[in-house]
Amino acid sequence: MNMKKIYEIYGSDAHEMTLALLRAANIKDIIPAGASVALKPNLVVAAHPEDGATTHPGVLSGCIEYLQDAGFADIIVMEGSWVGDRTDRAMKTAGYDEVCRHYHVPFYDLKKEKTRTVETPLRPMEITCRALDTAFLIDLPVLKGHCQTMMTCALKNLKGCLPDREKRRFHADGLIRPIAALACALRPSLVIVDSICGDLNFEEGGNPVHTNRMLLGTDPVQIDAYGCSLMGLQLEDVPYIRLAEQWGAGSTVIRPDDIITLNEPTAAECYPAPSGLVRQLTRDVRADRACSACYAALVRGLYQAREEGTAVRDKLVIGQGWRGQTPDALGIGNCCSGAARCVKGCPPTAADVLNALREL
Repeated sequence: MNMKKIYEIYGSDAHEMTLALLRAANIKDIIPAGASVALKPNLVVAAHPEDGATTHPGVLSGCIEYLQDAGFADIIVMEGSWVGDRTDRAMKTAGYDEVCRHYHVPFYDLKKEKTRTVETPLRPMEITCRALDTAFLIDLPVLKGHCQTMMTCALKNLKGCLPDREKRRFHADGLIRPIAALACALRPSLVIVDSICGDLNFEEGGNPVHTNRMLLGTDPVQIDAYGCSLMGLQLEDVPYIRLAEQWGAGSTVIRPDDIITLNEPTAAECYPAPSGLVRQLTRDVRADRACSACYAALVRGLYQAREEGTAVRDKLVIGQGWRGQTPDALGIGNCCSGAARCVKGCPPTAADVLNALREL
């Protein structure tokens, strides 16, 4: 596996998508023989993964099955929910108890673990010993919005490896600098991103956007930089990413050939009926058999446009049903290339959609 590649896959079966990513990247060859492996999902609150806040259990089961088939036996799942929730309640709500029981893998609540103080570029930090001492840490974040940091993905997910008292200090310090500093003290060996239906703007979920996408990479800074473009954000909108790069935690550089796509987004299911904020954003969109990845890019682009006060002054069309047609509208994706104006891509990024809306 080239260490600077990001593997991308579309679909709706988290278990099979995870297996496909791990096999394509041949991850078993970069794990030391007999190494201890820890899986760190996102269980910020007790919420079902379909709400857009927590990692799907299929990501866990796919990882565990792949590792066990490759001969790795020392595997654990570990996480600590946010200060306002109980980890055991969150893991049961997300279905992790069944996964761990099926594969005979223990789950550790990091709220209850011993800690060790580690030096960082910002200040000394308390980090759980279990997270620090694992030989191969696999970060399993959800790509989603966040009410304070705009986006949360690989870097911020590591905050779950802290005791609650350190989490409180992070918020007192403004989150940005502590997240970047933590990236230098606790770097995962592998990141697998659940972007199947991350929430549009809130860490706790409630307005999921069905992208039906997953990502795999080894550089959490690069992964987060790519996540920004997928959500229609600039790196300046999420300042802890560049700060982590400056402090040596990874690189934000993404070249066109760094993205290895395993399949086409049309392999994903059609976009489900939107709800809440998503319905408001898309009320004037004429969708005809739109795939999830393309529709999600449009939703995130519309959301960012609304946040910055950019008015949508054109009709919007999206979906395979617009192939061969020439509507006087802004088309989203290659299927709508016959429209008067078009954002090319299969799928386009939310950043491309936002730029097109600004130009209008």
